Amino acid sequence: MGKEGKIYTRTGDDGETSLIGGQRVLKSHERIEAYGTLDELNAFIGLVADLCEDIQAKQLLVLIQGNIFTIESHFAASSPAFQENLPKLAESDIEMLEIEIDRMNKDLPSLDSFILPFGHPSISAAHIARTVCRRAERRIVNVLSGSEQELLGLKFINRLSDFFFVLARRFAFDLKIPEVQWSSKK
Repeated sequence: MGKEGKIYTRTGDDGETSLIGGQRVLKSHERIEAYGTLDELNAFIGLVADLCEDIQAKQLLVLIQGNIFTIESHFAASSPAFQENLPKLAESDIEMLEIEIDRMNKDLPSLDSFILPFGHPSISAAHIARTVCRRAERRIVNVLSGSEQELLGLKFINRLSDFFFVLARRFAFDLKIPEVQWSSKK
């Protein structure tokens, strides 16, 4: 968009918006919910990156944000036919998350209880990203068309929530902040 372009279009003033392909739908449509929640997740990932002191982790978070935009674009398409010319996610993007999860997790103490999600702003932000990621996953499941890219997107988001759980634990470990384990009242 050029400098003279306006950010507002007024085309959504009636509560509708367009999917890629031109189909008009209500802003409460399940596809809008799916990619809107992914957009919310992407904003929280930005917060995690802003709070992160580790340059390598920050660079990885920026890469993840790009992948989220790719996934969003596929859920913004009105049909698999309109997904063909969109950026593509690859199985290697999911493998990258698994490698990073294993790398971050290797020195962490084992867990035998749930942990409370707090201790430092970076820890809390990573846990918020994890929970928004889980919500995005639930929204995605509602609108899967069965396209390869949507299925890869679902798999990526599933793995990403694990990534944020381990990242929160890694932040606590690196900051020497003890994790508080939850114990049920019996």
